[in-house]
Amino acid sequence: MADEASLQINIADPDGPASEPGPSEPRESLRSGTKKNRKTTENEESPEKKKSVFLPGKAMKDGEVLVCDKSVYYLFEELQAGSPCLSFDIVRDSMGEKRVTYPMSACIVAGTQADHQHDNNLLLLKLGNMHQTEESLKKRDDETEDSEESSDESSDEEVEESTLSAISVKHKGCVNRVRATCVGARTLVASWSEVGSVFIWDVSSLQAKLCGHSESEELQERADGFSPVFSFSGHLSEGFAVDWSPTVPGNLLTGDCRNKIHLWKPSNEANTWNVDQRPFSAHTGSVEDIQWSPSEASVFASCSVDKSVRVWDVRAQPHKACMITVSEAHTSDANVISWNRVDPFIVSGGDDGVLNVWDLREISSNAPTPIASFKHHSAPITTVEWNCNDPSVFASGGEDDQIALWDIACEKDDADGDVVMDEVPPQLLFIHQGQEKIKELHWHPQIPGLVISTALSGFNLFKSISV
Repeated sequence: MADEASLQINIADPDGPASEPGPSEPRESLRSGTKKNRKTTENEESPEKKKSVFLPGKAMKDGEVLVCDKSVYYLFEELQAGSPCLSFDIVRDSMGEKRVTYPMSACIVAGTQADHQHDNNLLLLKLGNMHQTEESLKKRDDETEDSEESSDESSDEEVEESTLSAISVKHKGCVNRVRATCVGARTLVASWSEVGSVFIWDVSSLQAKLCGHSESEELQERADGFSPVFSFSGHLSEGFAVDWSPTVPGNLLTGDCRNKIHLWKPSNEANTWNVDQRPFSAHTGSVEDIQWSPSEASVFASCSVDKSVRVWDVRAQPHKACMITVSEAHTSDANVISWNRVDPFIVSGGDDGVLNVWDLREISSNAPTPIASFKHHSAPITTVEWNCNDPSVFASGGEDDQIALWDIACEKDDADGDVVMDEVPPQLLFIHQGQEKIKELHWHPQIPGLVISTALSGFNLFKSISV
């Protein structure tokens, strides 16, 4: 599958450098015009020499196939974890912030969806020894100017293969959603099960063992007897929405398919939580996603199959806690939301295939409208997330088997006369393909630009030249 894994349609500089751009360099979008301060190069190719662009959904001629151009990736890896893992989260580690040096490693926690309920597991995975792609190294070596690339590797050197280590824990039922957080020195994981229970796991000891293992050797182990430290079975049905608070360690929200949201607070007793039995229940359909505010400890947002996006304040009584409602955020189910960590923006994605960016300073009006709306995906959107290292950038994925990278700071260059590219929003930077039934993606908080995604066909890890 690697040879047909992805599609890059960034044609702004097809022969550009493979070194990763510095923080002050402008980002190239799919067009020849990107940021509004970008200058047009003097030696642009004539229209007849420009590379053609294939957009997903376009008809292909007989015999044509899509081939992955790995030169547009600084890093690209694929992995399988046995049974499909349709939810995962990135586990922070002690290997440093803003890592740019190869080889790299990443640790994630994932939950399986096996055919038989008793065969499911919670997985702690570490992908190590990840090297820069040979194709981007070759581009770097071909450059005549000095490169800022942080890899010590050469395209002529034989590169060791990446390694996958895993520790598995038995899990009761399929894992609908999983989220990780750090509380002091502990790594806690919340898992939503199809049996209607939410489990809390302390995986600190497993993570220490996994991260302490040699990068060059693989570890495959089952943690027999490992059990959750806490569980809650008070929801009236199973659910998918769950989020740890980024401002109050240990606070948790869970939402179910019966439109109920419960607030969890850690108690004074170790490994126990007080779960408020009075749910937030203003939604009229299944709660699909929840996001705590990154700056206000009492505020969170949610979205639902009732098409709405709502903002709540937990200081109020649950029946009065819904402060803002965008009742028609989408024309059908509102599936996913993400709250920007810097700006007061929430991006939402729905069954209508539309991405809407909402400014919280404006959605308190009677008829709120998004400040940006993108209709690129041709099927329901299943995942969306702002880049935690670049506040104007977000990624989206959907049932059309695409992952799209966006930059809302990009503007159209009116001097650009490319008819083909007029079909593409100027904010669209990059399209990644090759996975089937994409379910979830996350940006790695400690490796700028690294996206990890999961689908029915497995995991992808990639770092594109566009972000």
